[in-house]
Amino acid sequence: MGILKKITPPAFSAGVDEVGRGALAGPVLAGAVVFDPEILISGLKDSKKCSPRKRELLAREIKKSALAWGIGSASSAEIDSLNILRASHLAMQRAVAAMSFVPKCIYVDGHLVPEFDVPAFSVIKGDDRVDVISAGAIIAKVERDRIMRELDIKHPGFGWSQNKGYPTKAHLQALVKNGPVADHRITFKPVKDNLTVGVQSTKRSS
Repeated sequence: MGILKKITPPAFSAGVDEVGRGALAGPVLAGAVVFDPEILISGLKDSKKCSPRKRELLAREIKKSALAWGIGSASSAEIDSLNILRASHLAMQRAVAAMSFVPKCIYVDGHLVPEFDVPAFSVIKGDDRVDVISAGAIIAKVERDRIMRELDIKHPGFGWSQNKGYPTKAHLQALVKNGPVADHRITFKPVKDNLTVGVQSTKRSS
């Protein structure tokens, strides 16, 4: 596989990406970023290829230097109600709405684009090819990791501080042993298959 060609969007464009789509628990988050054209942030790439420490440092620099940024989320209950694709798009829309700036256009990672009030374009492998998309993913990933650490305290035993809700062997074993809790995504098959296990409540909080 060759080196992916980098794309530089026009000035005042937003980059948007989601994180947490493949997890079995917790919200899906999206980050939206508009760069200040006069400030260059180095080291941006796919958030999954950065160490946790590097992501934290980059997230602080992005928030400090960006012209605008926003984070949006869709809860596990919304994911179960809407489906993961629609919930991911809702999180992206909320991230853009959270910014204090209306971008000229929006670049989204992947091949499907939510509806926005400005022109939007999809970019396959955008989190590696478009720095402003990478920035959106990084701030969303750092925030979602923080949320999952908090949920690990609320629901101990699933290892969410480490696996962030993804279907690791330890997480799946805990599901089989204990059954799901309220912050699991009950429409996802590994969770649905264990709804009758254990005595833990999956009742959503209002």
